[in-house]
Amino acid sequence: MKIMSVNSGSSSIKFKLFEMPSEKVISSGQVEKIGFDDATFTLNFNSNNNQKVLPIKDHVFGVKLIIEGLIEHQVLKSMDEIDGVGHRIVHGGEIFKKHELATEKVVEQIIELSDMAPLHNMAHAISIKAFKEVMPNVPHVAVFDTTFHQTMSEDAYMYATPYEWYEKYGIRKYGFHGTSHKYVSEVTNQLLKTSETKIIVCHIGNGASITAVKDGKCVETSMGFTPLEGIPMGTRTGSIDPAILSYMEKKLNISSEKMYDILNTKSGYLGVSGITSDARDLEKSIRAGNKRSILAFDLQAKRIADYIGSYFVYMGGLDAITFTAGIGENSPKLRKLVCDRLTALGVEVDEKLNQENALLISTPNSKVKVFTIKTNEEVLIARETVAFVK
Repeated sequence: MKIMSVNSGSSSIKFKLFEMPSEKVISSGQVEKIGFDDATFTLNFNSNNNQKVLPIKDHVFGVKLIIEGLIEHQVLKSMDEIDGVGHRIVHGGEIFKKHELATEKVVEQIIELSDMAPLHNMAHAISIKAFKEVMPNVPHVAVFDTTFHQTMSEDAYMYATPYEWYEKYGIRKYGFHGTSHKYVSEVTNQLLKTSETKIIVCHIGNGASITAVKDGKCVETSMGFTPLEGIPMGTRTGSIDPAILSYMEKKLNISSEKMYDILNTKSGYLGVSGITSDARDLEKSIRAGNKRSILAFDLQAKRIADYIGSYFVYMGGLDAITFTAGIGENSPKLRKLVCDRLTALGVEVDEKLNQENALLISTPNSKVKVFTIKTNEEVLIARETVAFVK
């Protein structure tokens, strides 16, 4: 069975084609800069990397390029070999408690939720429509980031706002990066050789979130109504005093829309350092002694440790902490900054193993195991899609 996992943006389509249930990656690739004359299409297969630069007017044209490329390079004999397509959807709101077949009604509901994730949901819907136009006879499955977090209890997901806001407008914590948190927590449980666990997954990339997982189910997470809540990120503030918004709107004489843009795109690493939102460049600046770059990392590490401490209390203990995503998997410095703040929990990291980005980086004496695990959201999307295809 061949399943394609898709993660689309407003100007991009990223995909992986799996042979299931072996979960072997047959091919992967991406279409970037859709809508531009210098757009690119990259196809990876059998250790080959094939790239084209050409005008790509829309997502439909991008999907056709992908299918034609797979057939041209004999990865597929025909489009009919694909048994299902799974689409990553950032926000499912209160509507979607589980993954769904991407019917016309479901796509319209995804669009209705665009106010909650304006940078993501509309782009996902456009991509689904494009894939369905090119591949009308294949099951298309909407896999929601928010689904994994639906097991949180009311005391975890509700805000202390007027209750009518929740009833009428769905104001509550939803959480994100759900496919990553689910995949990584499952791998962590496999390493611990039991599903009766208390673990914390730290998904630290340009976007970042912390999730508490008890016995395989999410009980708390740092992102909220939108991906803006939680810890500082590449360009996002994370949680701040909401009174700052109206105060600075007056001081800067800007609209709430402009303020929202600043909080999402000009804050975090970028805002504090004044240099970059990229963790790799930030670490270079830190090594050069830049105080604001040092502060940017310290702010994030402190807030990550804060969440871990609160989740330790909430779950009544902790078996493991797992770091994942681009920064979590590849930054020994950030992991050390976080773990050095967790000595009260009995966390002890082996410096050599940490520098090597080893799977297990805690010492034998550590009361909490600390792992670094490469996330694989695409394979989880494929697994969920297989369930519908069957």
